[in-house]
Amino acid sequence: MVEAFTQKDFDTFKIDGLESRMEAIQQRIQPKFQEIGTELADHLSQKLGNEMYLHIAKHARRTVNPPNDTWLAVADNKRGYKKHPHFQVGLFDSHLFIWLAFIYELDGKSRIASEFLNNLSNLKQLPEDYVVSLDHMKKDAFPIDSLETSHLERFRDVKKAEFLIGRHLLRDDVRLQDNEQFMAIVMDTADDLVPFYQKAMQARSV
Repeated sequence: MVEAFTQKDFDTFKIDGLESRMEAIQQRIQPKFQEIGTELADHLSQKLGNEMYLHIAKHARRTVNPPNDTWLAVADNKRGYKKHPHFQVGLFDSHLFIWLAFIYELDGKSRIASEFLNNLSNLKQLPEDYVVSLDHMKKDAFPIDSLETSHLERFRDVKKAEFLIGRHLLRDDVRLQDNEQFMAIVMDTADDLVPFYQKAMQARSV
């Protein structure tokens, strides 16, 4: 049985020093991201009917402080993902996240936020284990049923505001011990979020 992610992978973020931690990320985690991300990009390309591209976080801007998390992103743009709605899979030391992500560099943010305000009830019909984050730099997330209009209004009106929706798996979640089961969760989560990705892309192009 191949493990998706091991305790050693999560312990990467306890390694001191930028160079040492980055070396561990590159050796332990990024090869897994390459496999997972390639499969996810292929799945989403078929689902959406247009090519989706894999990006793996390089943390290139860091010069002193080591990253507290790392991730892969899948977007419809070959050159980058931060300005675009995108799917993420990544790790903090405490948990793994699977997101549909709209971060602060996003183009067309206010139109996307307005679309989601109109679809708040649909968002809250996602499975109860879904969570929301308002800052991709922080571990914190809250249950989907606690999502309120004010959260989306802030996303619309505040330039640096973000909106991420998806699932968290704690580092000791047994589903991480079986790669097949884990990949099924990734794909299932992506499938649940595709309609909202499509709504965001449509709103942005108006």
